[in-house]
Amino acid sequence: MLKKSLLFLLIASAMLSGLRLANAHCQVPCGIYDDHARVHSLLEDASTIHKACVKIAELSSKNDAQSQQQLVRWVNTKESHAQKIIRTLCDYYLTQRVKPSQVDYVERLQHHHAVIVAAMKTKQGVQTQAVDVLIETIEALMVYYPHH
Repeated sequence: MLKKSLLFLLIASAMLSGLRLANAHCQVPCGIYDDHARVHSLLEDASTIHKACVKIAELSSKNDAQSQQQLVRWVNTKESHAQKIIRTLCDYYLTQRVKPSQVDYVERLQHHHAVIVAAMKTKQGVQTQAVDVLIETIEALMVYYPHH
């Protein structure tokens, strides 16, 4: 009971002090993982980036205030979803799921790094081809995280 109370106090004080808790699951480690679902979440982020690229292209030729406002929102959305992918890969997969003890460690690192680079490239432009590459690199991770 004392451990639960202490944990509650730590979480409450972190929330009250304005500190942000990790977004990419916990680093306790709690042992509660759904890697397959998390890959699907990455694919949803990539789909959002794709839609944002399309909308940015549509809205960029319009000069009215509403279109310009929506353009800014789509750019922000694209950026935040790409950054979310990068954060998830770094804060979750590379720190907790990819381990030097794995026989295919270097191969796993290369595949995870490819997702990070592809996500970064979607931030640098609005070409849907870059998003297609991102989706391919994310799908390549499914080999490591099959549905149970």
